[in-house]
Parts: sequence; C-alpha cells; structure tokens
Amino acid sequence: MRRLLDRFKYNGLFVKMFIIMVASIVTVSILVTWTTINVSERVFMETFSITNSKVIEQINSRIDSFNYSIVLTTNKIAQSGTIRQFLTESGGTSSEMNQAFYRMGQQMNRIKSGMDVYEVGITVTGINGRSYATVDRTYWPVPDKELKDHPITKKALEQPTKLMYFYDDAKRSRKPFMEPTIIAAKTLLDRAGKAYGIVYFAIRERDFSQFYDVNTSQASDAIVLDKDGLIISSNRKEWIGESSKELLADVEQIEKKSLDYKNAHLMGKDQIVLSEYLAPLDLYMVNLIDKNAAIGQLTDTKRILLIVMAIVAVAVIIVFVISRRLTKSLTRLVKQISNISKYDFDRHVTIGGSYETKQLGIAFNAMIDELNEYVGELVETQKQRRNAELEALQQQINPHFLYNTLASVKFMVQQGSKDKAAETINSLISLLHNAIGDISETITVSQELDNMKNYVFINQVRYGERIRVSYFIAPDCLNYHVPKLMIQPFIENAFFHAFNIKPEGHIYIMIGQDGDALMCEVVDNGDGMELSRESNLPNSSSKRQLFSGIGVRNVNDRIKLLYGESYGVTISSELGEGTKIKIRIPLLKI
Repeated sequence: MRRLLDRFKYNGLFVKMFIIMVASIVTVSILVTWTTINVSERVFMETFSITNSKVIEQINSRIDSFNYSIVLTTNKIAQSGTIRQFLTESGGTSSEMNQAFYRMGQQMNRIKSGMDVYEVGITVTGINGRSYATVDRTYWPVPDKELKDHPITKKALEQPTKLMYFYDDAKRSRKPFMEPTIIAAKTLLDRAGKAYGIVYFAIRERDFSQFYDVNTSQASDAIVLDKDGLIISSNRKEWIGESSKELLADVEQIEKKSLDYKNAHLMGKDQIVLSEYLAPLDLYMVNLIDKNAAIGQLTDTKRILLIVMAIVAVAVIIVFVISRRLTKSLTRLVKQISNISKYDFDRHVTIGGSYETKQLGIAFNAMIDELNEYVGELVETQKQRRNAELEALQQQINPHFLYNTLASVKFMVQQGSKDKAAETINSLISLLHNAIGDISETITVSQELDNMKNYVFINQVRYGERIRVSYFIAPDCLNYHVPKLMIQPFIENAFFHAFNIKPEGHIYIMIGQDGDALMCEVVDNGDGMELSRESNLPNSSSKRQLFSGIGVRNVNDRIKLLYGESYGVTISSELGEGTKIKIRIPLLKI
C-alpha cells in the first residue's frame, strides 16, 4: 500500500493529465452523441407530426362525412309528417296500426338509403310510446322500457337542439351479447319547440373504428376521447371504456396552446400526442405515437453507443501512451528532488530526458548551489540581527525617566525620607541592571516580575499611589522564559494612558498556562481607548517621558518574528470601561 501511494505521488502529473484528458474525451463524446440523437429525434418528431397531422385530417374528413350523413338523416326524419304522425297519434284499430307501421317503414327505408354506406341502426321513439327500428336491435339491443329511462335519452332531452354522441359499454350494461356501441341521439321538436320523439343512430365500435383503423400501426395508436376523458373508440380494444384524465389534460393543453404535438408519459410509455378537436361530434381525435418504438426505427442507439465506446477506448489508449512518454522524465526528476531533503541538501539531481526536463535539472542544480551560499549568509545575518536588536532595546532607556527618578530621590533626601530614597535607588539599580547589564534575549517570569515590581514602585514614588497594581502569577510558571521587556511597555501604557479622566484605578497583572502556551494579561479599569480598524492596536501613542522607547507594536512584531504568526498581542477595550491586553507565547524553558 505504501509503495502504491509513493508511485501515485511521484506520478501525480501523469495521473492528473490522463484523468483530465480522458474526462474531456468522454464528455465530448457524450455531448456529441446526445446532441446527434436529440437533433435526430427532434427532426423526426417534427416530420412525423406533420405526416400524422395529415393522417388525422383524413380521419377527421371521414368522420365528418359520417356525421354529415347523420345530420341529413336527422333533418329528413324531423321534416317527415308521416314520422311525426306515427310518433304523436295514439289509439286506433289494428288495421290502422298496421297501416301506420307500413307507412313508417316505407318512409324510414327511403330516408335510411342515404346511410346505407355505413353499418348503422336507426331507432325512433315517440311520446306516444311507439318506437321503430330500421333493422333488428342487434346493433343496440336496448328494450323500449329501458330506453325511455336510459341516460342517453335523458341527456338528449336536456339539450334538445343538439346532436349528441354517447358511448354505451357492454361491460357496464351487463349484457355479454352486446358489443360496445357509439350512439348519436337527437330530440325531435315540432314547430312550437316541443319534443315529440327522439332518434337514435347506433354504430358498433368495431364499425366506427374503420374510419381510422387503416392508419394505425404497432407504434401508432388512435383514440376517440369525449369531454369527460372517456375513451369511446380505439384500435387498442383494451383501452375502450377506460377513463384517462391525464390524456384529457394533455389534449386540452394542445388545443388551448395550439401545439403541433406534446411529449407525455401515458399508458406506461413515453408518447408523442397529436390531437384534433371534432367540433360537430364534440369529441377529440387523438393519435398516440410510441416514442421509443418510432425513434428506434430511425436511430440504432445501441449501435451508436458501441461505436462511441470503441472510439473512446482507442482515444484513451493513445492518450495514455503519449502522456506517459511526456511525463516519464519529469516524474524521474520530481522523485530525485523530493529525496534531496532526506539526504544531503547540496546533492545535485541527474540531468536527462527531454529538453525541458534537462533545463529544469540544470536550473535546479544552480539554484541548490546559490541556496546553500544564501542559507549560510542568512544564518550569520540572523545571529547578528538578533544581537543588534537586543542591544538596541537595551539602549532605549529614556534619559528623562532617569532624570525625573533621580530628581524624586533628591527631593525625598531633602525631605528627610532617606529610607524611601534608598529603596527607590535600589529599585532603579535593579531595574537598570536587568534591562542593560544582562545581555540575554529572554529572562524568567520570576525576573520579569521583579522588574515590573521595581518599575511600579518607582512610578508610585513619583506620582503617588492613586494607581494600584496587583499580581496574580501561577507558581508553576515562574521558571518559564519570556522575551526581555515584553510586559513592561503595557504597564507603561496603563500608567500614563489609562487614567487621564479617572482620578484613580487598578491594574491587574496575570500570568498562567493555557494549553501549550504561556498567557500574560495586563488589565486595567481605566478610561479605555479606540482601536484601529486595521488591527487591534491603539490609534496613537503618547509622548510622555517613559522608561523606554519600546512600543506596543514593537512587542507584537518581536513575538511574531521569534515564534510565528500564531503568537502575539491582542487588545480589547471599551471607552469608560478599561482595557485588556493578552500576550500569548510558547512555553519556553532554558
């Protein structure tokens, strides 16, 4: 596993190039294939929809001719006085009844001759209870008693001026011998607009389907749909009598938006839906095209995918060989460079491979030589710089601080406070000794605490004890080392900046361990201050006569230079509430 990871690491460029190029080839192949198939499908569907629209127009023409024949026949029946008399008169002798039926038969035979081209049964019923059928009732075997209360009769009477089409399902009527039938019904009205009868035209669904059956195929189905979503006729017999709200919604959308076609998932398949509204029949003529079957005839998707996969495989092999040859010498150079840090830093790499790799090797060897010279110079310079910084810090004792402190001592001697004067002199000597006499870069927390106490004592002698100082130092931190003069500048700031408005206050100095770091805090309850937006340091510095010229920013920069960016100084302050300084450095023991 380790060897496999090393091989991957050294061959990272080759692997990335290979993956990117393979991904690009596969992506382009998929996009081109998808675009080709999609464009072919779209062209096919548009062409197919145009062709099928013409087919639907032909079907509509046949159905319109059928409907026109029914309308003409209905008008002839409505205009016939013989038929009206037969349906309205009542009573009479047997001889008169026979004559009435004979005249009715003669009249109906003449009228029906206009519809002999269609397999249609005509039934006429009147308000007097009489009925007459041009053929036997096998077309629509509904007894007269049932016909009077039949839903078709009720609907025809509700809209007497309209020729209406209905579907009568043999399954629902529970008559096994009855076939699915399409019924056209029209109420017969006299001149006063009063209904005196109803004429029924019954055509079996298998005869009605001949209007469109010749234009169907395995991938193309025809459906006649009513306004309630009921399929009243179709070449697919299992669909007849079923209700499809989804199909009705698609058909209505096609009509509303005047679409040429619509893609939909119907009958468990992806279909292309074409539709035409048959206004005289108040029905929809729908053509469903099985999208997969139809398009499968145009494009052999499986074959296209196999060809594309073969092309991709050949391209991948070519890319692998070329990429490997281009990166092999570079991989060898990278392996040598990565191993240099494990051995001698001045070790040169072996030059070879392509022209570019050779130039890289030559440049790397030259860089190694220059780097070795530079590192030696840098180490020496750093030593000199750190010594110079410490010396500079030790030279920054403000002469005015010494002058004012000695003046205070002189005043105490003149006042007779010799003991306090002596104590002040001792504190000053100790403070100067630690700041100037000791050239060490760091001192212990214990030594820094002594320096702070001496500095605080001198300031309280000079300015009084209106500012009190408390120390909270963890005992286990006394032997840790801190940079010299690290905390003292913040005590200066607290003495001379924090209590300009408030007459008195308190300074708290806390040192403790926080995980793997030493945390030093200087907190006061003074005036507070505004911090700069660019950093958490004060906006300006005071020009009072302080002990040294070491500023807050200097301490922060020093810590980051010595220990890294994760250490340094953070300040939080609010006007009127005081200031908190946190100094974070690593735990150091020397």
